[in-house]
Amino acid sequence: MSEQPFLYVVVCAAGVAAGVGELIGAARERGWAAGVIATPAAMNGFFDTAAATALTGRPVRSAWRTPADPRPFPPPDAVVVAPATFNTINKWAAGIADTLALGTLCEAAGLGVPIAALPCVTGALASHPAYGSSLRRLREMGVRFGEPYSGEPGPDGGRTDFGWQRALDLVEPG
Repeated sequence: MSEQPFLYVVVCAAGVAAGVGELIGAARERGWAAGVIATPAAMNGFFDTAAATALTGRPVRSAWRTPADPRPFPPPDAVVVAPATFNTINKWAAGIADTLALGTLCEAAGLGVPIAALPCVTGALASHPAYGSSLRRLREMGVRFGEPYSGEPGPDGGRTDFGWQRALDLVEPG
């Protein structure tokens, strides 16, 4: 009997992060086990860490473990970064690994693990030249991107949905 594939869910500090349970639930329905790694800023009330822990059966991680500590998650079969913020995208593309979340992303890319990112970046930040360069570099590394989400009202005045489930489509084979 084979083990469930394991998904790392990297959560960044954006308001839409409150919906990360939708991604975790969809992953479970598709047969994935999951673990959540959050940026330090995301741990400050951007999502319900207790609910994420209950959904995954594992504690949310944000800090490095010591060498004596056991690995809390198995190696990832895929990684989803959602929401992926301007800061995380730019630091990741530059190879900066100053948090557990960024170190995990840099390592997963180096291992060739499938990675999907769902950007959540305002139009003003998306127009910054560093952002476009970072997206190109990450695409060259094999990162797959979902539709960008600005959090701003759509043409009809309503908010567009954040594509939580689309992230799974981007990392699953087929």
